[in-house]
Amino acid sequence: MNWFSWENLRPRGDKFMWGIIVVLSIWGLFAVYSSTGALAYQKKAGRVEFYLFQHFGFLLAGFFIMLLTHSVHYKHYLRFSKIILFASYALLILTMFFGSTINNAQRWLVIPFINLSFQTSDIAKVALILFVARELAVRQDDIKDFKKGFMPILTHVGITCMLIAPSNLSTALVLFSTCMVIMFMGRVSIKHIFYIGAPTLTLLTIAILVMLNTPDKYLNFGRLQTWKHRVENFNKPSDDPNETFQNDHAKIAIADGGLTGKGPGGSTERNLLPQAYADFIYAIIAEEYGLIGAVIMLLLYLIFMYRAFRIIFRSPKAFGALLAVGVSFALVMQALINMAIAVNLVPNTGLTLPLVSKGGTSVIITSFAFGLIMSVSRYVETEEPNEPNEAESPSAENVLST
Repeated sequence: MNWFSWENLRPRGDKFMWGIIVVLSIWGLFAVYSSTGALAYQKKAGRVEFYLFQHFGFLLAGFFIMLLTHSVHYKHYLRFSKIILFASYALLILTMFFGSTINNAQRWLVIPFINLSFQTSDIAKVALILFVARELAVRQDDIKDFKKGFMPILTHVGITCMLIAPSNLSTALVLFSTCMVIMFMGRVSIKHIFYIGAPTLTLLTIAILVMLNTPDKYLNFGRLQTWKHRVENFNKPSDDPNETFQNDHAKIAIADGGLTGKGPGGSTERNLLPQAYADFIYAIIAEEYGLIGAVIMLLLYLIFMYRAFRIIFRSPKAFGALLAVGVSFALVMQALINMAIAVNLVPNTGLTLPLVSKGGTSVIITSFAFGLIMSVSRYVETEEPNEPNEAESPSAENVLST
C-alpha cells in the first residue's frame, strides 16, 4: 500500500486552518525574538539573534513534519497507536528515574550524543489521544458496556495520567479532561463518565485541602511543596515579593500594553519576567500588541477549534472525527490555560503556548499533533461513509450522534 508520495507533500485541507498555523508560527517567532533578550545576555554573551535562528530552525523542522504527517492518511496512524502508547510508558518511566530536572521539575529526557532534551509527557499526550480515538472507533458495538467498552480504555488513560502527574500535574489533568471529552463524543455512557469523573474530582478536592493544611516539612516528596505554594499564593497578597514576582510582573506587562501596545520589541517586562519566552509569553504579547493583539491571538485558537469541529462533523469515519476533536481540544485547552495564567485567572502550571512559546522538541511534537488534525482535514473530503478501513470503523455521524 502506498502510504506516502512526495507529490502529496504540499499543504492541503482546510486553508483557513493552515493560515492560522502560519500566523501563530510567525507571531511566535517575533515574540520569542523579543522575549529572549535577557536570556541571550545571560547565556550567549548578548547575541540575541541566536534564539531567533534557533527557534526558526525548529519551526522549519516542525512545519516539514507537519506536512509529512498530514500527507499520510490518518487511518494509518491507527495501526501504530498501541505501539506508540506502550513506548510512551517506557519513556515516562525512564523520566521518573533518569530524567533531567529543570525548574524543580523532572520532566525531560536527554537524547544521547546530541544533548537535546524533550518532555516525554508531550509524546504520551499524543499517543494516548491516538489510542483512545482508535479504541472508541473499534469498540462501538460494546461502547455502552462498562467492562468491555469503557474499562479497557479507562485503564490506559489512568496509567498514562498517573505516570505524568508526579512531575507535571497540569498536563495530566488536561489530558484526563481531554480523554473524557473524546469518550463523551464517542458515545460512552454519560453515567459511566460520571462514575469516574465525580470520584476523581472529589479525591482531587480532598487532596488539595489536605495538602494546604499540612506543614511544609511533611511535604518533602516530589513537587508537593511547589503545588501547595502555587495554590496558596494565587491571588493572595504577600509580604514577600518573591512569592508573587511572576504574577506581579505579568500584570504590569499587560497593564503597560494598554489597548494598542508598545509595538513589537517594545516590552520592558521581558527583562524582568521569568520564563517570558515560555510560560508567560502571552503577557509579553499583551504588552507589545496591547489588548487588541491579545484578543486576536485568543480568537485564532478559538477559530481553529471551531474549524476542527467542522471537520469532525464532515468526517465519515469515527477514528478521524475522534482524533481531530481530541488533538484540537488538547492543544486549544493548553493555549487557553497558558493565557489564563498570564492574566492571573489560574495558578501557574508550566504549560506553554502551542507554536508560540520558545521550544525545541516541544515544537516538533506540537507540529506532529497539528499534522494529525490536518491529515483528517485533508482526507475527509475524499472518503465515502461506507469506505472500510483497517478497524472497520463506523461512520462519524453514527458515533457522534446521541
